[in-house]
Amino acid sequence: MPQDPKQHFVEQLKLQYREIISGAHRSESAAGRAYESARAEARSKDEFKNAASEGRLAMAHQRRRREAKRELEALIAFVRRGIPRFDRRGAVGLGALVDVSLELDDEVEERTLLLLPVGAGHELTGPGGDGFVSVITPASPAGRALHGARVGDSVEVVMPERRCDWTVVDLT
Repeated sequence: MPQDPKQHFVEQLKLQYREIISGAHRSESAAGRAYESARAEARSKDEFKNAASEGRLAMAHQRRRREAKRELEALIAFVRRGIPRFDRRGAVGLGALVDVSLELDDEVEERTLLLLPVGAGHELTGPGGDGFVSVITPASPAGRALHGARVGDSVEVVMPERRCDWTVVDLT
């Protein structure tokens, strides 16, 4: 039996988070070692400033790792409760896979979005590399505008650079 597309996307997002956590951990460790080395060798005020800079870099990587870990845990908790199923008669909610059309510079473009509690901005590929899905969250402009919309509804999405009308084409 083929895997549910939403489950496929969630597994892909989990993998992306694990890669972020691993990369941030490596960067944090490297910056921490650089800090310790620079601090031990520092003899002047400028050298101490450079060492402190390495320490701040290590702390930034640590924050990035912790944030990614927190988001991964939130995603896992959401999935444990069960990814909701939607149909064309329902309203967009958390866990919805939404096809929208939008007009950009006199062209109509279609996008597929997955509304999840975390992961805004992540791009995912469909099973077998078929198509792309963008993750949005309830806190994002698109997530706020689409929440509660139904197939056929048009919503205004307000982003920092522009306003767009998006029409819900399909919902699963």
